[in-house]
Amino acid sequence: MIPINSQFILALVVAGFVGAVAGYLGTLMLTKRMTLVGGPLGHLTLPGIALALLYGFDVFLGALLFVFIGILFIWYFGKKTKLPMETLTAIIFPFSMATAFLFLPEEEMTQALIGDISQITPFAVVTTIIISITTFIVIRKIYDKMVLVGISEDLAKVEGIDINKYNLIYLISIAFVVAISVRVVGGLMTVAIMAIPASTSRNLSKNLSQYAYGGLFFGVLASILGILVFRFVNIPAGPAIIIVSVIFFLISFVLRNIKNA
Repeated sequence: MIPINSQFILALVVAGFVGAVAGYLGTLMLTKRMTLVGGPLGHLTLPGIALALLYGFDVFLGALLFVFIGILFIWYFGKKTKLPMETLTAIIFPFSMATAFLFLPEEEMTQALIGDISQITPFAVVTTIIISITTFIVIRKIYDKMVLVGISEDLAKVEGIDINKYNLIYLISIAFVVAISVRVVGGLMTVAIMAIPASTSRNLSKNLSQYAYGGLFFGVLASILGILVFRFVNIPAGPAIIIVSVIFFLISFVLRNIKNA
């Protein structure tokens, strides 16, 4: 249990911003049927997290380095080979896992897999806020175009959308969100912090705008409540956030069925 002090407040701030941008981006990933891509990309951060823990620098930097390399790999080979992103992520996923487990100390394994938000530095807070706000603005600008690309690439081309350009921007945004998410939920559960709030929002929303901002809302709410559970019940923050997210999803599922009955 962490005391209610500056560290606890900083943990709430970091988790709130991460939950917000992850939930918002998750709605776009769900629309494009790419939520499962977040899982392998989260696992791709593990070698970077391992290096950060071994040499004492911020896990965000290590995670970002490796996930960014993976994103460029997916984008480049996707453009050259026309293989689906899911196939390319399946190629890099086992490589990253194997690499991480080769040199990650056993005592650091839990932190790498499920995160550790009990010790937040000023650097972590500042980078999380800047990246979250910047990524939100970028995703908001390309949101409608990426939805159209997901519906029909041919129609997007007719509308003059540079698909390769926007796919790269989209993938880089995912890379940054995954990298900041590892502080909160580790490399194992990054897909959940994006996919579950988006799914909850989809159950309750009536239009695209409600859906997008609903993902943001449920991401924030689940993250903050998860940190409160971490504080008072002493469950690790990452799993607590995911459990709260699943509870919200189940409630939204029941409400949707009652409404449609």
